[in-house]
Amino acid sequence: MARNPKKKRVKKKSKAHENVPILDGEQSMATDQQQQPVRVWRPGVDNLEDGEELQFDPTAYDCLHAFHLGWPCLSFDIARDALGVLRNDFPHTMFCVAGTQADTAQNNSVIVAKLSNVTGVRRGLKLANPMDADEEESDGESSSDEEDEGKEARPTSTKVPVLHARMIAHQGGVNRIRCMPQQPHIVATWADTGYVQVWDMLVHVRALSADQSSETLAGGTPSVVRQAPLHIFTGHKDEGFAVDWSPVTAGRLVTGDCKSGIHLWEPTTAGKWSVDRAPFKGHTASVEDLQWSPTEADVFASCSVDGTLRIWDARTRSQAAISVKAHDNDVNVISWNRVASCMVASGCDDGTFRIWDLRSFKEDSFIAHFNYHTHPITSIEWSPHEASTLGVTSADNQLTIWDLSLERDEEEEAEYQAKLKLQQAEAPNDLPPQLLFVHLGQKDIKEAHWHPQIQGLLLSTAGDGFNVLRPSNMENLPAAA
Repeated sequence: MARNPKKKRVKKKSKAHENVPILDGEQSMATDQQQQPVRVWRPGVDNLEDGEELQFDPTAYDCLHAFHLGWPCLSFDIARDALGVLRNDFPHTMFCVAGTQADTAQNNSVIVAKLSNVTGVRRGLKLANPMDADEEESDGESSSDEEDEGKEARPTSTKVPVLHARMIAHQGGVNRIRCMPQQPHIVATWADTGYVQVWDMLVHVRALSADQSSETLAGGTPSVVRQAPLHIFTGHKDEGFAVDWSPVTAGRLVTGDCKSGIHLWEPTTAGKWSVDRAPFKGHTASVEDLQWSPTEADVFASCSVDGTLRIWDARTRSQAAISVKAHDNDVNVISWNRVASCMVASGCDDGTFRIWDLRSFKEDSFIAHFNYHTHPITSIEWSPHEASTLGVTSADNQLTIWDLSLERDEEEEAEYQAKLKLQQAEAPNDLPPQLLFVHLGQKDIKEAHWHPQIQGLLLSTAGDGFNVLRPSNMENLPAAA
């Protein structure tokens, strides 16, 4: 069940707004923090004076890690695994796939990665030899037990988190990459060459799972292997970014391009698809994102530069079942709530995002409108565990987490503040009460995804690498029934 929509804020909202992570072991806290007034720095609003610097609050995160995969990976997806349906306790192991944006088309690859021993330690990661995992933490780096003063201690490993990867050659940069929910080793890539390809990464996942990844490592850098994709579709008229696997029908796929075309993929025999070359008609500009309904096999949503959000019946290509003018500018991204299937979120090029209830879906019928971000929304995704929680990334280099069930209670916030051992900054009054957390520190941030099996854990990718994080005020969230 989702949390009671009347629930008041009693968590560390103001703390969440003062953290700017300084990654790769460069974190520091001012020695006179308790003596100096503490205030929240608002990105895009406040400026830094000469000699001023932002201080990172280490207690704002249960874990925060950074790692790089060589070239920038502007799209990735988290692969479901067999390590447990719902996991909370550290350390964690996770798998993901990513696509590179290299300097030349020939240098691009699809990367299958395994990140193991993810603890509360905050450090940068590099592709490493498996033997590195046996090293203990270096001096000056503390576990989450030591840093989270006043919080209940929990067991954590003192070993270094390790990243292993397999790299598969890919012609052209990867605009977007997605795993099939039912068979996570089946991966679709949208290339800037205009081709959509489907790959079978099972051999690489098995090798990583069996700790055989060292076979592909040479001096800490994986060698690139070559393999043929299962299927290539060349029928799009231009490159694109929109792609989504059906969570209801295994192997069903929709892809959209920058020339307004949407094509439906139907699985046939093993490793093959039938793609109708007649596109769905309706959009008048680039299709930016696609999302299948979490409950209905023939229903999917699309958004476009034409400003519309459309709901389609896959059996009818001539027109959308519903079309709504969702924003006054390009609609970049959408997310269909997997817990409350009547809810859809849309993110716009003007930095705003809206929440829609499909039970009363029409123009200007959005049930919430947020105008916090100052640059285009680059990704938006509902939590897989909480119906009211979603993550948003923006070109203003922020990852924000929102809980739509929250409302401000000044008395409870004052009571909580009084109980703190250390001074905590007061959040500005003009911030939306639903804004739960702000994560900074990445440049040119593109996508963020919730881990489907680890509560409250997110991965985000940007031009300067990946972050793995779990905010401290996301812990102990109740699971959806």
